[in-house]
Amino acid sequence: MEPKDIRFGGGASATVLNPLVAVAMLLAIALILLLPRKYSFAPLLVGTFMIPLGQVVVLAGIHFTVLRILIIAGLVRRLWAPKAEEFKGGFNIIDRYTVLWTLAGFIVLSLQWMELQATIANLGDLLDRLGGFLALRFMIQDKGDLKRAVKLFAVICLIMGVCMLNEQITDLNVFGLVGGTWLHPPIREGQIRSTGAFGSYIDAGVFGALLIPLFIWLWSTGSSSRRAAAAGIVGAILMSLTSHTSTAPTSSAAGVFALCLWPLRERMRTIRQGIVVMLIGLHMVMKAPVWALINRVDITGSSSSYHRYNLVNNCIIHFSYWWLLGTKIYDTWGWDMWDLSDQYVACAFTGGLITLMLFIGILSRSFGGIGTARKLVRGKKDEWLLWCLGSTVFAMIVSFLGCSFMAQMQMQLFAFLAMISAAMSDARQTAKAKVSIAKEPIRQPELEPAAVAIFR
Repeated sequence: MEPKDIRFGGGASATVLNPLVAVAMLLAIALILLLPRKYSFAPLLVGTFMIPLGQVVVLAGIHFTVLRILIIAGLVRRLWAPKAEEFKGGFNIIDRYTVLWTLAGFIVLSLQWMELQATIANLGDLLDRLGGFLALRFMIQDKGDLKRAVKLFAVICLIMGVCMLNEQITDLNVFGLVGGTWLHPPIREGQIRSTGAFGSYIDAGVFGALLIPLFIWLWSTGSSSRRAAAAGIVGAILMSLTSHTSTAPTSSAAGVFALCLWPLRERMRTIRQGIVVMLIGLHMVMKAPVWALINRVDITGSSSSYHRYNLVNNCIIHFSYWWLLGTKIYDTWGWDMWDLSDQYVACAFTGGLITLMLFIGILSRSFGGIGTARKLVRGKKDEWLLWCLGSTVFAMIVSFLGCSFMAQMQMQLFAFLAMISAAMSDARQTAKAKVSIAKEPIRQPELEPAAVAIFR
């Protein structure tokens, strides 16, 4: 049965803000506003992933989570910025798709419910999505910012991984001591599922799993970054394993598999076509639809892969119910169908076909932009960076089948999109510089006066 407050109207009835969290929040706001742009993302990301989402300020019945307050600070920082700090490379196709996706989701869901409470909740979600994306897109603009962000993620992963390992040993979540998340982690089939500062063990595991390709890239950049890269890899593995979910290790395996295709990077079109042909062939010969393969994924022995399969299956067979403005009755289509633990299905049911297609467009344009940029820097070090970013996107595509990105995970998605835009912009600049050098005319050296006299 669907919890009564799962969609709208839930959450704390009064402010829940630990004094330590309040001090940390105020410090983060000050740093966001005062630090140079290239460092301003650090307090935003640290506050996002190290402060439990349940820490919230309630004003006139409206919930302002610490994350939401930090996003507002990031937007204020963006408004104060000089023109020289405008989006590097301009507002690109990925940016446009992301903005349209957030707006479409808000409009369709508001039309679907036509209730004041729903609209207020949707406005908060719009602030989290659109505001979070614009803030991080402004803060991460070039390769230097990208590298600093990956190093910061490595530190966060190591701290979170150690804390989640401690949950396995002591059955106590240190982040739960300040409130806003589990004090004692949930247990399924005798396995402790560590959560850290995240509200969900799935989110905690996937967060670390998705970062492994970028940590491998960081290791390859030189000895000065290898400590951070090693710390990040250790933390990411700990987060993935201690969450005891199938989605996390599956996502990390997908990212590593994509990295291993590096020697075949010039044959990816053939590989993609082969995968499509294989899936069509399996669909023709299997007794169940090809998406029933999701039901076979159970790495931990306690996974709810049948639930994920049912989500996809119901989405397909009930297309006529949700394609226009989404649907409110998906919870009646089977056991636990209210739990939209699939990003694609969540987009479809809550935002209709247009929201789903825009979300797929974000992923498609990200892959397309990475591929075009990689060709511009073929043979250079940045080609490997772009390949690692593409591997991260592939890992995300796999992870979306097992979880839906909300709040903290949305911020990780937006950070990845900002990194992709930064890498694409740097690749274009490198290509332009190369063309300019090639077109520059070769000037003959001027003769010295004595030499001129000799030839007269």
